[in-house]
Amino acid sequence: MKVIIIGAGPAGYTAAFSAADAGLETILIEQDAPGGTCLHAGRIPTKSLRATADILDNAARYAEFGLAGGTPPTPDMPAILARKERVISVLEGGLKKTAAAKGVCLMQGKASFIGGKAIRVSGPEGSSELEGGAVVLAAGAEPLDLPGLEPDHERILSSTDALNLREVPAHLLIVGGGVIGCELAQVYRSFGARVTLVEGQGRLLPLPSVDADISRLLQREMKKKGIAIETGRTVLNIKRGQDGLLVTTGPADKNAAPAPRDIAVSHVCVTIGRRPRTEGLNLAAAGIRTDERGWIAANEFLETSAPGVYAIGDILGPKHIMLAHMAEAEARTAIYNILHPEAPRAQRYDVVPSAIFTTPEIGEAGLTEEQAKAAGLTVKATVLQTRELGKAQAMGELAGFFKLITEEGTGRLVGAHIAGAHASDLIAEAALAMQKGCTAEDLAQTIHAHPTLAEGLKEAALR
Repeated sequence: MKVIIIGAGPAGYTAAFSAADAGLETILIEQDAPGGTCLHAGRIPTKSLRATADILDNAARYAEFGLAGGTPPTPDMPAILARKERVISVLEGGLKKTAAAKGVCLMQGKASFIGGKAIRVSGPEGSSELEGGAVVLAAGAEPLDLPGLEPDHERILSSTDALNLREVPAHLLIVGGGVIGCELAQVYRSFGARVTLVEGQGRLLPLPSVDADISRLLQREMKKKGIAIETGRTVLNIKRGQDGLLVTTGPADKNAAPAPRDIAVSHVCVTIGRRPRTEGLNLAAAGIRTDERGWIAANEFLETSAPGVYAIGDILGPKHIMLAHMAEAEARTAIYNILHPEAPRAQRYDVVPSAIFTTPEIGEAGLTEEQAKAAGLTVKATVLQTRELGKAQAMGELAGFFKLITEEGTGRLVGAHIAGAHASDLIAEAALAMQKGCTAEDLAQTIHAHPTLAEGLKEAALR
């Protein structure tokens, strides 16, 4: 069977490699460069900048660790960007080599349906037509331009623009206190910029999956670093001047106080809003339905309204979970279902770890306390402060906590929320425990090495 995959981001290349491993003839189509948003304009470049910011933050703490002398380093933005591009290049090259080794045909071009599972590809070398036994849509999503906040890519920036600045902004105002906004705010504050963060809702990271206590902790730590935070407010107007921008912010609730105020800044970065990358795909020709916002509609087996056409990754929209590792899991499910149409497997979304690379780091999996109660569960929450751990004291990383949500009576672990050093790595143990139906007692009785940060899970489970 021939499988055609549209989009070579984490969803698409995982699907392609899985299909090739299963012995299927595999064609992977990408209009830009392999790797998708995650590699070129998302998690990987952000983490590259974050790594530099972490070194700058640590350098500012030399005296705390008994180190004297030396000149504090300053960011060299062209060199930082060059390092970021090297990281991207290495990973992109690895994807191409893996595709070649597995026999995946990688085509550059714009894909468009011409009916059923038939595709036209328009690329640098002209157009060609293909037809597969199955098609997997993995075209992803892109930033959404908001009225009045459209990027000019010089002063008003998209999140992608913010990853390519060759100078540190004097004063950066970030619109949106979600994951991207909070990560960029801390990066550029570490680089030396003044930073103001504006979020329309009442807290940072206003996502159902993010524990409210973590939002409060993050806001406190960001304020300690000198980041100005305005929650419950929105940008009402932007005036351009010779030397910068005058931004008017006001309450998101028009009936709330305080009144609007003006902030003079050098740059604005907009980090809210995503839209599906479906333009030009001609979905109607294949009979593929979308929801009211244009996101692809798919059933629990990831099959669209067009038989034999599957959708995975960010193109499914926010009703699903828009994370690279979730996209990879969906890719493997879709290929399994293509191979086993008589007994397809539903995609699970109940235990999906997330990692937010702020300072402190955040790792979460399962339900928050609020979500568990809304689902009708009777639960209890146990908390261990990171500063109670010997390893945290030795590292000088005291901000954070371990919070476990367990079901009363059974003790079953239904949620875990970690803020602190290496939280993105630590959450994996809790996710595995939930996947296997473990209880808090199971965690408590698991011997953890000492001194480690992982002991926080054990100690929280003992409470």
